[in-house]
Amino acid sequence: MFRIESRDKETKARAGFLSTHHGDIPTPIFMPVGTGGTVKGILQRDLKEDIKAKIILANTYHLYLRPGTSIIKAAGGLHKFMSWELPILTDSGGYQVFSLAGNRKLIDKGAVFKSHIDGSEHTFTPENTIDIQRIIGSDIMMVLDECAPFPCDYEYAKKSVALTHHWLERAVEQFRNTDPLWDYEQFLFPIVQGGIFDDLRKISAEKAAKAGMAGNAIGGLSVGEPAEEMYRTIEIVNGILPEDKPRYLMGVGTPVNILEAIDRGVDMFDCVMPTRNGRNGMLFTSQGIINIKNNRWSNDFSPIDPAGPSTVSLKYSKAYLRHLIISGEILGSEISSIHNLAFYMSLVREAREQIVKGNFKIWKESMIRILSERL
Repeated sequence: MFRIESRDKETKARAGFLSTHHGDIPTPIFMPVGTGGTVKGILQRDLKEDIKAKIILANTYHLYLRPGTSIIKAAGGLHKFMSWELPILTDSGGYQVFSLAGNRKLIDKGAVFKSHIDGSEHTFTPENTIDIQRIIGSDIMMVLDECAPFPCDYEYAKKSVALTHHWLERAVEQFRNTDPLWDYEQFLFPIVQGGIFDDLRKISAEKAAKAGMAGNAIGGLSVGEPAEEMYRTIEIVNGILPEDKPRYLMGVGTPVNILEAIDRGVDMFDCVMPTRNGRNGMLFTSQGIINIKNNRWSNDFSPIDPAGPSTVSLKYSKAYLRHLIISGEILGSEISSIHNLAFYMSLVREAREQIVKGNFKIWKESMIRILSERL
């Protein structure tokens, strides 16, 4: 499933290939977030052709509630339902249940929660989240876990990790005792939790590694902790997770976060930031970060990004995009989302090339200086 092509000599960065039924994925890779079977405001055509996405992420919680597993099953799985022939990864919904706060209850059996749509009560268990993801047909499935809040005390984090590990054992058993519903292999990733407590992270990483699945994920970061704590935690966890399997850092983050995590041996990323921030006028460019709402761009007719990570980056001017965003035009959100996602994809693509060339560390440091600049 995963092979490492090249390693950087000065860091833990590596370039690899992740093979699935729906295609090979070059790593490091960024996955656009398509929560409910769509990346907001972007056609699948543009995801493939302009953004050059190789894999997208969808969410079990949202798809389970709407349109529901019966419709997805009748359609022949999510790939057919949304007309997307490339790989899909599904988050089990653990983070969404965590974010419901007062509308959920965690018990040994699973997570009891109320729908954010109509208030109806549901239960996610380690077993039925596997079954749901079998119906969805994602190439990579995630186990049900609890994402502990930040900050939380040690005792809470310890109990949370114990619950996550109990659920992991049951999810792995269900995975091994069931077959894919569709005509291709699916993979399951455990999730390492433990907050910012080193001993809990080590225990959790050892538990995930021992499960022997095709890859592993690092969860519970980018939830409010300082960046330095995130990086330190990644180093601890990646020192334990198997070298020969992909490592997925969930829900992270800024371009700088991604480069620092690649430096520490992470292979896969997802985050809503490029689309969510794009819709609100924040653009990530080869020259720095732009708030397109600022008046200084009102008569700037140069391309959104001269480096051109996508066709829209070269075709439309900053002044025009500012006009669209300020006016609340849907096209403004579409252009900015495409641009930001294309920028993220070009960033990880270039990171991969620099790893292969042996120049990653020097390149990363120069990019971080640019990416930290607000224009």
